[in-house]
Amino acid sequence: MNLLAVERIKLFSTRSPWWCALITLALAIGFAAIFSGASPADEPVSVAATQFGGSQFGIAVVMVLAALAVTTEYRFNTIRTTFQAVPHRSPALIAKAIVVALVALVIGEIAAFGALGLSMLMRPNDGLGLHTTQDWMNVAGLGPVFAVAAVLAVALGILIRHSAGAIALLLIYYLAVEELVQLIPKVGHHIHEWLPFNVANKFLRGSAVGGDGPPASDSPLSPGWALAYFAGIAIVFLLVALGVAKKRDA
Repeated sequence: MNLLAVERIKLFSTRSPWWCALITLALAIGFAAIFSGASPADEPVSVAATQFGGSQFGIAVVMVLAALAVTTEYRFNTIRTTFQAVPHRSPALIAKAIVVALVALVIGEIAAFGALGLSMLMRPNDGLGLHTTQDWMNVAGLGPVFAVAAVLAVALGILIRHSAGAIALLLIYYLAVEELVQLIPKVGHHIHEWLPFNVANKFLRGSAVGGDGPPASDSPLSPGWALAYFAGIAIVFLLVALGVAKKRDA
């Protein structure tokens, strides 16, 4: 508990989490307002469409927040003090991952329900609401996906230790690589089915195909197993990062 408190204080003593949280909320709620305002009155807006900004762009900002939580410490050498206080290193880094994941979870839930709430105010006749299990996953599921993505970004930050490098790699992979993989002849589609963010999208959207909102996922997993798979990948990366952090100099 002491380590968690220390990591919370360190995280919120910098400006980056505050700015990243505000940007995430602006993207999620702003896109919801755009969809709600731009859609014709005779074309109802879906719950999935209200989550476009958060699920497509907000997650990238949250990963930047998570990566900076680690790389900033390496940049200013405060990580040396942390490792002197916690020589085994792993407990401190795990505490950091937990704190960042909880912050990401809260940001995701506020963004998701804020976007839905604004859309309901702007489109009172569209019947927007959490009427089905899939609607709940579209909205409430954004927080868990943010949390798992944050753990993945923390692991990458531990491995790379450089802010620009970690952020560039995260954004390039998230925004481009998974889509470009589909262009590989013959096997691209099969590889894409198992890539982490595509699988995470299956958790958020279920078996939805087409329509408005974020693109549908082609993952063969059920939504529950999709989240478990995404979390498993993040945990594996974190374990690898912890092993590397123990063996090299701070």
